[in-house]
Amino acid sequence: MRLNKDQVRTVIFEAHTPAGKAFDVGLIICILLSVLAVMLDSVGAIHARYGTLLYGVEWFFTLLFTLEYGLRLWCIQHTAAYARSFFGIIDLVGIIPTYLSVLFPGTQYLLVVRVLRVLRVFRVLRMVRYVGEARLLSQALRASKRKIVVFVSTVAALMVVFGSLMYLIEGEANGFTSIPRSIYWAVITMTTVGYGDITPQTPLGQAFASIVMIMGYGIIAVPTGIVTLELSEAARQSANTRTCPECSAEGHTREATYCWRCGGHLYRRGAEASQDAGSSS
Repeated sequence: MRLNKDQVRTVIFEAHTPAGKAFDVGLIICILLSVLAVMLDSVGAIHARYGTLLYGVEWFFTLLFTLEYGLRLWCIQHTAAYARSFFGIIDLVGIIPTYLSVLFPGTQYLLVVRVLRVLRVFRVLRMVRYVGEARLLSQALRASKRKIVVFVSTVAALMVVFGSLMYLIEGEANGFTSIPRSIYWAVITMTTVGYGDITPQTPLGQAFASIVMIMGYGIIAVPTGIVTLELSEAARQSANTRTCPECSAEGHTREATYCWRCGGHLYRRGAEASQDAGSSS
């Protein structure tokens, strides 16, 4: 049976079909299992006992992901564009370390090989594309970028002010030896981390620290509200899960007919298939 590029592309890149969903779920499971194998192989006792088995498992997943990567390049219209994309690079980084390890068979290169094999954990980044909500989250973060930048800038200015005030209140005798160190105290206090390596000793300093701590709880909630609002708006506007058959771009609006990235027709191949079927009949 000859493989059809459009059918393969639909299974690999589309998530709205039963076959595409099954492919995504299976690939996520394989990614998680391969990363788990990497983590287990880094444990000395497990590596000593099951190193050969884990090595075989690694090669199995490497060959499997190599086949998947090859199919992606084969079925997509613009192969070079996908290969240079973020996920295309992640795909390559996820499989190439195992092949590179073949070039370093000597024991003197064992450390280098193990460092290269750590790059296999990049496979976990590929899970992002198979989560439908990831696109909405990315859209919400982009929409709220300016608000978050203004918020972070304001918080940074407050850190400088609070640190400078605490430097004046406590002074070098109580551990606040400089304004930068006092700003460090303000950061860990407002973020409610509280390492305890530097603490106010005077009643006034402790009262001021209490105010900073209470403000910290309120500040933490602000970016959450900003992103949540934009996420709700992105979810309302988004409905088209169609992936461009030309460049594999996602994130099209409900009414979109053409790709926002390359201008390709999102439904052209389906329309052509229907016309061919009608003409043949």
